[in-house]
Amino acid sequence: MTEIRTARLLMRRARPADMAAMHEILSDPRAMRYWSSVPHSDIEVTRDWMADMVAPPPGRGDDFIIEHDGRVIGKLGAWKLPELGYIFAPEMWGRGFAAEALAAFIDYIFAGPTDYLTADVDPRNAGSLALLAKLGFRESHRAARTWLVGDEWCDSVYLRLDRPSA
Repeated sequence: MTEIRTARLLMRRARPADMAAMHEILSDPRAMRYWSSVPHSDIEVTRDWMADMVAPPPGRGDDFIIEHDGRVIGKLGAWKLPELGYIFAPEMWGRGFAAEALAAFIDYIFAGPTDYLTADVDPRNAGSLALLAKLGFRESHRAARTWLVGDEWCDSVYLRLDRPSA
């Protein structure tokens, strides 16, 4: 089973026991503000969302649950390479966990055959845009009205990070 360890974090494959902790994150309007769906209204929505993380279909899913001091604090991965995605519990924001986890994940991905990563970010999500820029992602293009989340159309900034040259 693949695990990624950093100085403060353990990134590991999802387990059914992670559902309650992930539901807490995925039902929080702050965490979900720029996500591609509305906050999860009940645990069944989270159960459905997590099913493919726990048992990904062939060729899909390179997702990790992120733990700090034994507590689930978020999710990071690529459901369908090369696009990555991540979400963290709001009380963990501003502590460098996202940068630490993403840097390790990028190293993990580029140790394999993937030549680039992409990200689709809501242009209002200044924190994610700054984080990805710090990690070397560059804007490739923008598009309007790409996600209908509830009754709100959201735009996208598309970013790309190429594998470093040897």
